[in-house]
Amino acid sequence: MTVERLAKDKAQVNQALEVFIQIGLAALLMIGCLLILRPFIPLIMWGIIIAIASYPTFRKLQSILGGRGGLAAVLWTLLLIAVLVLPLVLLAQSLVQGMQPLATQLRNGILMIPPPPPRIAHWPIVGPPLAHAWTMASTNFTGALMTFAPQIKAALPEILSASAGIGFTVLQFFFSILVSGALLGSARAAAEVTRALANRLFGDHGPEFQDLVGATIRSVTLGILGVALIQSALAAIGFLVIGLPAASVWVVVFLFAAVLQVGVLVLIPAAIYAFAIATTTKAVIFLVWCIFVGVLDNVLKPLLLGRGVAVPTVVVFLGVIGGFLAMGIIGLFVGAIVLSVGYKLFLAWIEGSAAADTPA
Repeated sequence: MTVERLAKDKAQVNQALEVFIQIGLAALLMIGCLLILRPFIPLIMWGIIIAIASYPTFRKLQSILGGRGGLAAVLWTLLLIAVLVLPLVLLAQSLVQGMQPLATQLRNGILMIPPPPPRIAHWPIVGPPLAHAWTMASTNFTGALMTFAPQIKAALPEILSASAGIGFTVLQFFFSILVSGALLGSARAAAEVTRALANRLFGDHGPEFQDLVGATIRSVTLGILGVALIQSALAAIGFLVIGLPAASVWVVVFLFAAVLQVGVLVLIPAAIYAFAIATTTKAVIFLVWCIFVGVLDNVLKPLLLGRGVAVPTVVVFLGVIGGFLAMGIIGLFVGAIVLSVGYKLFLAWIEGSAAADTPA
């Protein structure tokens, strides 16, 4: 009896050891795959998001082309590149062209800053220090640079890093669109894979969770990126009309700030500068335009976010900040969507568990 028990215990230990080794090897394989794919994870995630968000429009294009999915995928990919990537490329070129004259003047030591208008000194609170700093920069620009040299030196590496990051982000957008085009070209197979995965993870509720993920991605993409792009386009019109220097830089900064849900903070210094350089009437009109652009998200966001599923603003904000810290610039767009999907899935799981525990 003792021998049989020892043999049985030994067999159980061997079986447990074998299971442990299998799980360990599977974990090592998964970790290795993640390490290899780590540089491409943001790119792939963004491609999946673009494919899911644009799928309804892609289906309409496919029906117009007589159901030819391959041709529709090619045309849709070219259209997305034209809509998303080309404006980024043109904006980057305008940034470079706008910075070249400034760099030339700095290199030749001929950069001249006009003196501030006299009325700035009479502004309450901010007027006197602003007029003093402006006057010092216009009369002794070299001295002003020496005064702020430590701050400029500290910020210069970050500025250069951000400039390189913008070019890398454009490439990520381009390849993400190619990934989305490939997914849309094989949309039926991709839908079957995601359905099988949802059924594997959530059982009978798999189709419900699959629809929830798609609706969340589409609504948050429209509610965050759509509103930010609309606001940026309107803000660009105001910047160009008022004659704001380096308007393209202001537009880029405002776009990022709008995705971060703080676009109005960029409009405040723009409005102050308008009152400094323009007539009172023109500056007041620009201020009204800035107020309109700033509050526009309060009107558009509930409409777009409310189409399908609603996500709290705090979830979007945390997703944007966390995504930026984790993935860089492209995380501004991916983070909010991923966190919103996780939030909605968690709520659906909690509600499903509560309903299952409630006695009939």
